Amino acid sequence: MGKDNSMLTFGGHLEVLRRMLFRILAVAGILAIVIFCFKTTIFDFLLAPSEWDFCTYSWIETTLQSMGVDFNFEQYHVNLIATDLSSQFMTHITTSIYLALLVTSPYILYELFGFVAPALYDNEKKYSIRVIVIVYILFIVGLLMSYYVIFPIAFRFLGTYSVDARVVSNITLDSYIETFITLALVLGVAFQLPVIAFVLAKLGIVNAEMLSIYRRHALLAIGLVAAIITPPDLLSLVLVTIPLYLLYEVSIRVVRIVG
Repeated sequence: MGKDNSMLTFGGHLEVLRRMLFRILAVAGILAIVIFCFKTTIFDFLLAPSEWDFCTYSWIETTLQSMGVDFNFEQYHVNLIATDLSSQFMTHITTSIYLALLVTSPYILYELFGFVAPALYDNEKKYSIRVIVIVYILFIVGLLMSYYVIFPIAFRFLGTYSVDARVVSNITLDSYIETFITLALVLGVAFQLPVIAFVLAKLGIVNAEMLSIYRRHALLAIGLVAAIITPPDLLSLVLVTIPLYLLYEVSIRVVRIVG
């Protein structure tokens, strides 16, 4: 079967687009209000990586101890402060909006796909659905990687780093949330490497042989990207570089299949 033969005027398309955007904004707005009302639960979740007994540290300690290594992380405490009168309230609002958009993202993708689907052939719809699902899964994996691994380690290093005992670190809530969201989004996008390789292969720009030949160059480039998007500590750099390079290897397989 081909494309949908039903034709709409330009004004008709704008009306469909307007209704779609209204539904998205309505759903996201209602969800943002709901999230805003659960302040304690939401910020317990967001601030958990800043605690010395975060689950990631417990998992590492348990794993090492099961291997016979007596290891425990040192306890630490970093003060989170608000310097402006309205900063906590505004941070609460913006955080609720960000989380609402994240939670409603499957619905947003569904609406966007429904808008463009009539213009696609059946085989294009199949490809589009698969790509959308893979993109979303990889994005969520990037978010989880940021929340459970990269951000806790980054916060522990940067929050406790001191040039002198007389200098006390007091991290603003704005800075914490901004770093948290930025790092999560960057990793979510960085984990789209196989999808990017798939698109480039479909366009005939790259092939599996080319990607295989430039493995070393890719590892260097991934290391540089990881150094840019992660805090300045070696552990965070390694923890980001390894999965991204594994995704590069996955990309080679994907491109080979496409070829």
